[in-house]
Amino acid sequence: MAITGALLFLYVVAHALANLKIFFGPDALDGYGHWLRTLAQPAFGYGGLLWVARAVLLAALVLHVTAAAQLARRARKARPVGYAHRAAVQGSYPARTMRWGGVLLFLFVVYHVLDITTGTLNPHGVPGEDYRNVVADFQRWPVVVAYTAAILALGLHLWHGVWSALQSLGSTLAARRAARIAALAASVSICAAFLSVPFAVLTGVLR
Repeated sequence: MAITGALLFLYVVAHALANLKIFFGPDALDGYGHWLRTLAQPAFGYGGLLWVARAVLLAALVLHVTAAAQLARRARKARPVGYAHRAAVQGSYPARTMRWGGVLLFLFVVYHVLDITTGTLNPHGVPGEDYRNVVADFQRWPVVVAYTAAILALGLHLWHGVWSALQSLGSTLAARRAARIAALAASVSICAAFLSVPFAVLTGVLR
């Protein structure tokens, strides 16, 4: 779970930074998309390496979900007899929403692939015209609302996941506090990067 989580986290960071290219204009974003599709040509063909990367990410996602299910099953087996009275667990909100947040993120990924990757659900949907596709997509406020909900779920998921990973690096109170602050800063920064694009389109900053 930790290995696949780290791989997915690195992808999310790279994806958030790449999205910010839209603020430099159509040439910057479309040029970046063209560069990605022509990587490793002619060995992989046009866009071939991208599909290899998508397959790796899909495998990581499946393994991540499988590991989560296995850990939950092991936790239940560790106590086959339920508590007669169980006190409320004082867990953080991100920790309590990890499972359903993960389900929401999975559904969003499916929609996002059909929308931006294949263009099936995109109102513009022209291959290679990434800037126009993004702008056309986020001119619809229901899409912005759904996107915002998914990104907030991603932020909570990252907050707990990064904190869980970092806290294993130290057991002192100062180390745990530093891990919590770093996890919060990472999740807020990533959410801000992702959400800046749809709201810039919706408010007319990007046209």
